[in-house]
Amino acid sequence: MTGRYLYAQFTAEKGKGDTVADLLRGYGDDVSAEPGNVRFDAHRLADDPDSFFVYEEYADDAAFRAHLATSHCAAFNEAFAPHVVGGGSTLTWLNPVS
Repeated sequence: MTGRYLYAQFTAEKGKGDTVADLLRGYGDDVSAEPGNVRFDAHRLADDPDSFFVYEEYADDAAFRAHLATSHCAAFNEAFAPHVVGGGSTLTWLNPVS
């Protein structure tokens, strides 16, 4: 398997959904500009706008490790943590079916 695929789920603290959405917009631009990033799609759930789903795809494990080492990743996580339930997201790793 070459690519790395994951999704993150999280819920904004009450009244913080728009703040989280704003943080995600800027972060998505930074992540999408990384050479090893294939896809970064952030969404709000239609029936619960305080809940979010982010799909990420990286070219390989090295690209994902490089992503984690970026200054914008650290800055985002620090800014993001106080605005989401539990201080972070739940990550789920995926393997392609074919």
